[in-house]
Amino acid sequence: MKINFILHNPEFGPGSLRYIFSVLHLSACLLLLVSLSACSSQKDRVFSKTRVLMDTAITITVVAASQEGAEKAIDSAFREIEKIGKLSDFYSSGSEISLINKKAGISGVKVSPDVLQLVEKAVYVSEKTGGAYDMTIGSVSGLYDFHKKVLPGKDAVRKGLRLVNYRDISIDRSVSSVFLKKEGMLIDPGGITKGYAADKALECLKKEGIASGIISVAGDIRAFGSKPDGRPWNIGIRNPRAESREDDVMATIELMDAAISTSGDYERFFFSDNVRYHHILDPRTGRPASRCISVSIIADEAAYTDAFSTGIFIMGPEQGMKVLEEMKFNGVIVDNRGRIHMTPGIGGRIEFKNSP
Repeated sequence: MKINFILHNPEFGPGSLRYIFSVLHLSACLLLLVSLSACSSQKDRVFSKTRVLMDTAITITVVAASQEGAEKAIDSAFREIEKIGKLSDFYSSGSEISLINKKAGISGVKVSPDVLQLVEKAVYVSEKTGGAYDMTIGSVSGLYDFHKKVLPGKDAVRKGLRLVNYRDISIDRSVSSVFLKKEGMLIDPGGITKGYAADKALECLKKEGIASGIISVAGDIRAFGSKPDGRPWNIGIRNPRAESREDDVMATIELMDAAISTSGDYERFFFSDNVRYHHILDPRTGRPASRCISVSIIADEAAYTDAFSTGIFIMGPEQGMKVLEEMKFNGVIVDNRGRIHMTPGIGGRIEFKNSP
């Protein structure tokens, strides 16, 4: 039996109750599927639990010999995700990210190892994507309100763009500090935090003796090991232009010991004058990127698949494919005309169900 994860819900933005309930419904279906798939094994079984953290529904599925061992490991992983969420919350005044933003242009902020590593990885992705992914987009992303369908004015965007430059992030590993060089700069780690949290949750599971499972944090999925029957996990990639439940899944892909993340223009968006405005903003223009409608990236770490899927979405298919080749990542890009671009290494592992 196949286990299909729907990576994103196209109708409701993360954080909305309708979005969370829809993901919880999918997670319940997932739990039924994985339980049925485990029946062939008398020793190991599949256990799954879903919680709402980081403004989204998170499902952790593990293969274990006992329910007690599975729950202990899963609860440990959830605590790790919750910790990272609190440290990196862009909107919480008590987070380390908010403190960095408050001290922009004034002084560096001593941060935890997790936040330091998170920022370092973000800067690395910025360098590799030529700034297409840039966590300093906060001075512009904070101007949008996708729930209330509010667009910022041109002057406000132009002013915010002056503060967008990942090169103005200064990291001092010797004292574990992060400093934003310009007053008013804001780092928004939303494009990497969920992937990073999935990676850290996996570390917790392995420490508890779990050798196989899946962490699903919204559109960022980290799989390790295999199903009890030894086969890879099957992950469903969302059809970015699904019109019904029947064509909800664009493709399924086999995954073992890897991560996959999908960025799409259907996650948080609204229409104004027949134009789709979505949350993936181009750091050069401050407006939604328009070259792609969906990008799925496969690599070893979910932090990188999360951030690179955003960066490549902004870059577009031609430059994006070059970056994937350079990084030796696999990926599927759906461009703004609905054409599909794939890396050669993904061919034998993906099965298309519907065309966007």
